[in-house]
Amino acid sequence: MNLKDIWYDLFTLFHVNVGLSDILDIAVVAFLIYEMIRLINQTHTAQIAKGILVLIFTFVVAKIADFRTLQWLINSVMSFGLIALVIVFQPELRRALEQVGRTNFFGIQLFRSKVNPADLREAWQNAIVAVCDAAEQMSDTRTGALMVLERRTNLSEIVKTGTILNADITPEILETIFYEGTALHDGAVVVRDGHVEAAGCVLPLSNNLEIGKDMGTRHRAALGMSENSDAVVVVVSEETGIISMAKNGVLIRRLDRQNLFNMLQGDMVPPPAEEKKQPFWRKKHES
Repeated sequence: MNLKDIWYDLFTLFHVNVGLSDILDIAVVAFLIYEMIRLINQTHTAQIAKGILVLIFTFVVAKIADFRTLQWLINSVMSFGLIALVIVFQPELRRALEQVGRTNFFGIQLFRSKVNPADLREAWQNAIVAVCDAAEQMSDTRTGALMVLERRTNLSEIVKTGTILNADITPEILETIFYEGTALHDGAVVVRDGHVEAAGCVLPLSNNLEIGKDMGTRHRAALGMSENSDAVVVVVSEETGIISMAKNGVLIRRLDRQNLFNMLQGDMVPPPAEEKKQPFWRKKHES
């Protein structure tokens, strides 16, 4: 294929009648590409993605210039590269599939919480206050803590690694769990539906090499949990007492109680049921 053939194909393409299905087809492909780029930007695989783009660009140039040896070499690399990509992008592929599973198509959710929305909202409001109070107190006493707040990604596999508690959440319970010397203080607490589901849980560690040397295993575990799920993780450093929050593979450090409360309020508390059911045209009319 030479440059003349490419120009002819493009000329033929733009002179074909375009129907509604073609427009929808292009829109779907554009949306998938956009989501893929957004997912890559949220992770630490941007350099790998750039390398793939360079490889594809080189292959196109080799095809146009008819470099047969280079084409054969790139074809060989790409044939084995598909398997390598699945391995390298395994966390990102898993997160993408989880996002598809959490998508609310036409207002229908396949898996709904059994907890009443109003009760769930109140439970999370109380839980956030307890987490913030406990984090502030443990920061003052330099008590290390790791608290995982479950959102839409089910963390049952993580819960199985710890001890089931299924208890109401209070600052005193959290401080007792993480008090040095207790059996469960080294693991993580999983908070589900505004209650302490389990303690002493083991979290996956992040492979992010950009983590500072002043951050230990707790921070690496918090990042790893946020990379493999949509959970929000609160960390209190045992060495410095600094409060941090991990979300979507990003660690936000040096939070005070008010900042932590505001972030958790926006991430964890469901909106009122009245607002969710209210039609958009009524909101526009009232405003």
